[in-house]
Amino acid sequence: MTHPARFAPSRRDLLRLAALAPALALTSPLRAAAAAAAQNAGWFRFTLGEAEVTIVSDGHLTTPASLLGVNADPEAVKAFLSGHFLDTEVNYAHTNHVIVRAAGRTVLTDVGSGEKFQPTAGKLLQNLAAAGMRAQDITDVALTHAHPDHVWGALDDFDEPRIPDAIHHIGRTEHDWWMQDGLFDRVPEGMQAFVAGARNALRPMGEMDRLAFVAHGAEIAPGVTMIDTPGHTAGHMSLAVQSAGAKMLVIGDALNHGYVSAERPDWIFGFDLDGAQAVATRRRLLEMAATERMTVVGYHFPFPGVGHLVRDGAAYRFIPALWRWDQ
Repeated sequence: MTHPARFAPSRRDLLRLAALAPALALTSPLRAAAAAAAQNAGWFRFTLGEAEVTIVSDGHLTTPASLLGVNADPEAVKAFLSGHFLDTEVNYAHTNHVIVRAAGRTVLTDVGSGEKFQPTAGKLLQNLAAAGMRAQDITDVALTHAHPDHVWGALDDFDEPRIPDAIHHIGRTEHDWWMQDGLFDRVPEGMQAFVAGARNALRPMGEMDRLAFVAHGAEIAPGVTMIDTPGHTAGHMSLAVQSAGAKMLVIGDALNHGYVSAERPDWIFGFDLDGAQAVATRRRLLEMAATERMTVVGYHFPFPGVGHLVRDGAAYRFIPALWRWDQ
């Protein structure tokens, strides 16, 4: 397994960056324009065939923008971001959780980071309530992978499941990679907190019989199938959803950025465990989504993260879905 050069920040580094982000985010004219929005969108709902899909936000995260292409010329990364009206120093990433309600089951994708990672996240449950749903309504949780923003929110401060009545489905490969003996001492210092946090979330869930191990092609609910999409982590999985002929791909972090991942699919993200494998997986998903005209949802895409992917020469483009208001 190859390990590309990558930035490995400590939790303290990430918290410090989060505190600095507002000052770095926008030039004055753009900041003034953006400030005109007086509300925060916490959820978004649409239909896919006969299924109801709700996107619920856990908030946002900030990481160094340099992580968006660690194998690329840093000036090329800055030029790309500037050309897309994005900050060249700080990556402001949304966190979009997908909830699929169909055939009497309600499936949530990932559980967020709770209050354990960055202070700008941890809003999943309050936005779930704003969408008219309860944690007790969730019958199944699909865990794409065990990075902090996807699994650290599994337990509350009393080590009780935040999603109390759900079975949490995770790939066996993903689970076993994080739980392997000696991993903490083998990873870079900045990643040791990631290992400890994953173990602290997964081990108690297993002891409470809340974990179910799945393999590629496992249908965890009618029309909801988990598929192997490794590279970002050893056992990263995405979701393929079908209902009445309509198809949706819930990407997780296999595509980490709505514009970079589509338009520069060969750029490796700094937290990708296996860069070459991540690129191959990304290109496979991009081609599948474009060919089959699937709805896609990216976890870190601009909220609500819903749209489509189309071919653009040797790469692709993400086209956000059009918001509609009820008349």
